[in-house]
Amino acid sequence: MCVNYRPPLPEQLDMVLGTLVDLYRDWDWPSETWKDYTAPIVRAGAGGERMLQLASYGMVPRRHIPAGVKPFDTMNARAESLGEKRSFAPAWRRAQLCAVPMTCFYEPNYESGRAERFGIGMQDDSVFFVAGLWREWSEADGTIAASFTQITINADDHPLMRRFHKPDDEKRALVVLPPNEVDSWLHCRDPELARSFLRPYPAEEMKTWAAPKAPAAKKTPPSAPQNLELF
Repeated sequence: MCVNYRPPLPEQLDMVLGTLVDLYRDWDWPSETWKDYTAPIVRAGAGGERMLQLASYGMVPRRHIPAGVKPFDTMNARAESLGEKRSFAPAWRRAQLCAVPMTCFYEPNYESGRAERFGIGMQDDSVFFVAGLWREWSEADGTIAASFTQITINADDHPLMRRFHKPDDEKRALVVLPPNEVDSWLHCRDPELARSFLRPYPAEEMKTWAAPKAPAAKKTPPSAPQNLELF
């Protein structure tokens, strides 16, 4: 499962939102996203436009795991069980769908006999979107913060994604949304209809490369704005 990816740069927000953006200089986030890091997600705005929001990666942030409960990961939601798992089911039933923009994601490859980090992205190096779920949390300081997860599907038969993870493990892949389906996904309010979007992305439109782990990224400044609505 994917636990690390590269979000778009702030100057790429125009292509993410599909309209000119004048405020991107006010935004900042780490160049690579890991658990509990802040990153941009896209939701459907009240007027039908794409709305950008900063949210933490992992549906249940570590700070919201109750004391005494063993820490658990919620960066990925399995498509087969997201309607049943307590961490994801409420958001799925309410169709709190989001699209996670990125330029690539990372997976371990064992073809050399040991784990090596590989990057996976589009053939044309374009920004793409992964299907996800979002929710909100009440914070100790009285503010409301958002979190998100990415949806995964089985990839045992996918020509590219079956190359990753340990040899005996089930192969999984993020649900990459075709560009012409991103807005339909965001506006879908029927969970059963939403399942029709959860399918493999064509391997011939993707590429992969060796990508040794980068240095730890800096954290997002707490002053970053939380929402950007464009009308």
